[in-house]
Amino acid sequence: MSLARNLYNAVLRRNTTFFGLVFASAFALEIVFDESSNAIWDRINAGRQWKDIRGRYIQE
Repeated sequence: MSLARNLYNAVLRRNTTFFGLVFASAFALEIVFDESSNAIWDRINAGRQWKDIRGRYIQE
């Protein structure tokens, strides 16, 4: 019970800290989702993207 009470007093008691937690969580979740979806896309399309075939067409 004390863990729930401490969580309530630390985060959920004030509206501003609660909304701050919500926005920070949404921001972190967006970053995790974006990076993981990009990794899945790159794995599925490996060898067919410009970053993979650029060396064939551009001479450095």
